[in-house]
Amino acid sequence: MTHGPTAKFELIAPCGMDCSACSFYLAFINGIPKKRGSICHCTGCRPRNKQCAYLKGQCELLAKNKIDFCFECDRYPCERLRKLDQRYRRCYGVSPIENLEVIRDQGVEFFLRQQRKRHGCPHCGGMISVHNKKCFACDKVERWKV
Repeated sequence: MTHGPTAKFELIAPCGMDCSACSFYLAFINGIPKKRGSICHCTGCRPRNKQCAYLKGQCELLAKNKIDFCFECDRYPCERLRKLDQRYRRCYGVSPIENLEVIRDQGVEFFLRQQRKRHGCPHCGGMISVHNKKCFACDKVERWKV
């Protein structure tokens, strides 16, 4: 089953991650069978009302739905977001903080176009995972990470 680019507002987590380029979300929408320890499923932070899987438990504003994105907070970027950003830069070459700054400065629509260009599969139009650099619609996927 092939899914076109799905980058959309509902799939941008408050921390700046684009769920449409996340292995867990891509496995879910492309029907990749769950495999304990290798393939997990997720419908996205906002669609499952989690706001942000990494930060919500640590942030009262997110927990109470008082902000849409972390950059709306006076503590931005908080220590937890900085740690998440460091890990994603090191492991996957993606920066949630840079994503947030693009959203803040250029708007959501600009960010979504940028995501489609950056993570869109040139073969089928699906999205390529930031975690393993594979298109879950047309590549063989064994694991969620590289």
